[in-house]
Amino acid sequence: MDIVVIGSLEPLVVALQTAGYTVVGPTVKDVAVRMAEISSAADLPADVGDTQRPGNYRLTERGDGMVFGFAASPDSAKRFTQPPRQTLARMRGRTFEEPREEAPRVALLGLRACDLAAIAVQDRVFLGRHPDPAYRRRREALFLIAVNCAVPGGTCFCVSMGTGPKATTGFDLALTELAAPHRFTVEIGSDRGAQIAAAIPHRPATPDDLAAAEEVSRVAATRMGRRVDTEDIQRWLPAAHDSPRWADVASRCLSCTNCTMVCPTCFCSTVEDGTGLTGDVAERTERWDSCFSLAFTELSGQPPVRSSALARYRQWLTHKFATWYDQFGTSGCVGCGRCITWCPTGIDVTEELAALRGGTEGTSCIR
Repeated sequence: MDIVVIGSLEPLVVALQTAGYTVVGPTVKDVAVRMAEISSAADLPADVGDTQRPGNYRLTERGDGMVFGFAASPDSAKRFTQPPRQTLARMRGRTFEEPREEAPRVALLGLRACDLAAIAVQDRVFLGRHPDPAYRRRREALFLIAVNCAVPGGTCFCVSMGTGPKATTGFDLALTELAAPHRFTVEIGSDRGAQIAAAIPHRPATPDDLAAAEEVSRVAATRMGRRVDTEDIQRWLPAAHDSPRWADVASRCLSCTNCTMVCPTCFCSTVEDGTGLTGDVAERTERWDSCFSLAFTELSGQPPVRSSALARYRQWLTHKFATWYDQFGTSGCVGCGRCITWCPTGIDVTEELAALRGGTEGTSCIR
């Protein structure tokens, strides 16, 4: 693939807007780095870093002008491939409607390799196993701009899952931010990516540029905050069904669903029917749901199949790391660490997996 160098992100943002895309990128909002619409490159979080630990997230000041000097934010591409809420059907009096909303043309700027891997996982579900025409429309309308990670967070373990820190596939453009002088290498991953790259000022990448970009990814791979031993995990994790460790983690789990809401691959949903205040309009709506909610496994009015926090956590972790392989041919985890950072009680899946495997608790962590 062709690799070029640009000195500023502003021409890239302008070129995307000129091509008809709404540009969504990282911004500082609600004391966190969030993905939101940007009007120019000035909206991006220059000089912003973060620290992430189990149950803890804090922004920091870098002071070096780097634009992507932070790790995974609570937002992933899932909000744009599978919106939190969407209308499936509507009744107006005696008229039945199935809304077919046009997918917005959105350019997602700043996705990490783990985010691209998560999109690929969702593609297996919604383009393969359970085809969803609305998902396909949204996916085809997305322009994906990856940023090769330079600063893994304290809860990241993408190297263990084989998903990063360097983006290798699934992008239209992939950036690597370099310093001294400040610049970006741009790897072109698609025809439409090449069209956008051709519309902005650039120069060919030199051997020094390429070596510097490779060094960014090499160093990032050595700085993972966590790791997981995935060898033979499809066998040993389901076999740990009766481990006393499940009761231990269940005593700490609030069943708050935070982990599944921030997870970039979790796709569980439920369907709700409702009417307006006047009763003239009724709608059937799909919204995100979680296997941690008590009502998730209610069947035909019967008591929930998984009535305890223990059963629900065991189902989630076992499915995510083991039985997804049986169902979809891949792991359900991409190692982004969001579930660890945003768990209010600081439950660390890498610690739980290490304990379940029979090792010393906490040996999976690099602190």
